[in-house]
Amino acid sequence: MNHATDAVSPPSPAEARPPRAAATLVVVRDADAAASAAPRGIEVLLSRRAERGDHNSGAWVFPGGIVDPGDHLAQGLCEHLDDAAASARLGLPEGGLAYYAAAVRECFEESGLLYATDRAGTLLRLDDAAGAPLAAWRGPLHRGERTLGQMCTAFGLTLALDRLVYLSHWLTPPARAKRFDTRFFIAAVPPGQVAAHDGTELVEQRWLRPADALARAHELKLLTPTQKTLETLARFETVAALLAWAGGPREVDLILPRVASGSAGMRPVIPDEPAYDELGRLDPAGLGTASYELVPGVAVRLSPRLIRVTANNGSMMTGPGTNTYLLGGGAANEWAVIDPGPPDDAHVEAVLAAAPGAIRWIFVTHTHKDHSPATVALQARTGAQVHGRIAEHPQWQDLSFAPDTHLQGGERFTLPGPDGAASTLLAVHTPGHASNHLCYQLEEEKLLFTGDHVMQASTVVINPPDGDMAAYIASLRALCERDLDWLAPGHGFLMARPKRAMQAIVAHRLKREAKVLAAVRELGPAGAEALLATVYADVPERLHAMALRSLTAHLLKLRDEAAVIEAAGRWSLPASVA
Repeated sequence: MNHATDAVSPPSPAEARPPRAAATLVVVRDADAAASAAPRGIEVLLSRRAERGDHNSGAWVFPGGIVDPGDHLAQGLCEHLDDAAASARLGLPEGGLAYYAAAVRECFEESGLLYATDRAGTLLRLDDAAGAPLAAWRGPLHRGERTLGQMCTAFGLTLALDRLVYLSHWLTPPARAKRFDTRFFIAAVPPGQVAAHDGTELVEQRWLRPADALARAHELKLLTPTQKTLETLARFETVAALLAWAGGPREVDLILPRVASGSAGMRPVIPDEPAYDELGRLDPAGLGTASYELVPGVAVRLSPRLIRVTANNGSMMTGPGTNTYLLGGGAANEWAVIDPGPPDDAHVEAVLAAAPGAIRWIFVTHTHKDHSPATVALQARTGAQVHGRIAEHPQWQDLSFAPDTHLQGGERFTLPGPDGAASTLLAVHTPGHASNHLCYQLEEEKLLFTGDHVMQASTVVINPPDGDMAAYIASLRALCERDLDWLAPGHGFLMARPKRAMQAIVAHRLKREAKVLAAVRELGPAGAEALLATVYADVPERLHAMALRSLTAHLLKLRDEAAVIEAAGRWSLPASVA
């Protein structure tokens, strides 16, 4: 039984139920090149569940199921692993060994593969006379008539738990009727053993390359944990490389899918999807009331004082579209707008419709043409006071922007808030993406409106002369020192863990800078376009025109730091370095 399951219908609003402990074992092998014309690689054992009238029926899964009481008695049956070490690996105070034992038992029950050694300490083979008597225990184990310990005692076996490597940790969303806390393990198939499904829980079994299974997702019913595990396996060419990675130093994070709605219906959203953090904020009970999509023109209430409306200008540069935020409330029901957006009448109407009361203030993060042009129309309709900065260079800027109040950074505004509380907005000058870029910190919620300084699921283009790479990195580092819990980007969903997000951007920029230096060392003297293919070899060629802008920004930063020199548009290392 595999209990790390998808949610395909709205969960009931019942109080969250405690999850049951479960374990899953992902069995892999190196493909036999002689048996197939396909290239070698990893194969994984997948089995189809029997039809039982639930949403897991017919799903292709890995062997796994509930941790039984008998699994907690495995302490004296294990090789090279005790409960203290197993619990430490799983991040538990105790009881970790039972998860390992359950994974071995379920794999034997469902697939006929047994990770155990005989009295001589030799890994068990089931292709000899020992196979049939052991196979007769599969049914009684599954029905709970016998325990794993009884079988080991009867045959003089020791569980080879050292063959299992901890892979991942999945927890069922809180409002599901059945919840499971599932630890995933991975192991190479035991030599001399042949998988055979039990015909009860599992009715079909195949060895498939992960990429092949993913390519057939339209015909194979793959639950989210199965699909994501296959995506991980597909990155590796050999079992040895996979197990070396899985067993190496790494942090196994809890994966708690969050149920949400959208154009494809109700589905689980996992932590690496853009909407994940926001869903936890808007729908902590997991009732499926929030969306995994940003729908243009639809107002989303992010808190009692905060509303978001996304413009219908999604593109390669703007992601799902530009976000306009409304902030306010109070007895007078007055509101401020942050980034009115592009020159789109329909978006202006959507913002006006979303505002619960009069719009009195407009704050602009910067004057790129997807953030500020709607200011003119919105001010004409509302008479709101406009706040912002003028860019130092007119290229790519909205020249219609004319603020009533020119901000320098450091200004603090007290705006209406819910239930008589104020909303305090602090302007923070963050040059880099643009010379006039401002972020705005909502102090009561420890939330930062980032404009384009931090974008979700995309890096920011730094385009000289108005863009400045050194200033951008310095601004990010300064923001890391602020007390923040949330980022509200100009493109994308709310983001948690702001410091981690910004540190990751700095690390990415410095890594790219190192590639710039390496390319100059190898190719210089060379023009920026000649360096581009090497520095941005990991970026699709269709994006190279934009990448050239950031490459130029890196070169200018390095030149100002005397790390490179320029002559007639060609870049090289200084003589002292070369």
